[in-house]
Amino acid sequence: MAFPDRIERTVELAQAPERVWAALTTAEGLGTWFGNRAEVDLRIGGQAKLCWESGDTATLTIERLEPPRVFAYTWPIYGLPDGDPRRTYVEFTLEANGGGTTLTVVESGFSQLPDDDHKKAFSGNTEGWKNELGELVAYLDGKL
Repeated sequence: MAFPDRIERTVELAQAPERVWAALTTAEGLGTWFGNRAEVDLRIGGQAKLCWESGDTATLTIERLEPPRVFAYTWPIYGLPDGDPRRTYVEFTLEANGGGTTLTVVESGFSQLPDDDHKKAFSGNTEGWKNELGELVAYLDGKL
């Protein structure tokens, strides 16, 4: 049985692409909606380090930057042990839409996993993106 390789979500935002870009690529933005603290070295090959109050952490390696249109990174796969070299690729695409932005997020690379790992990672990240994008909207709307 073939498993889905990607999660894709599209969100219509009231803010201009430059504002959304800042939310995605700055320590202030990421550290508010996507974690509780963040450090960002915004360059190809640079890293963004996220920390949550729970003690969880994530390190993102920046793979693509086309300000203010495309931001992409790789990161560890949810549910795999620390140090596992496999990663998924996450790409945010921003398109101006009137005075706002159409934001599309695609995470791919799940097909490299065996059945049990795939189920855990894919379902965990599917739910995760639903929650995190809701927090992004709240942050951009000034509610976080």
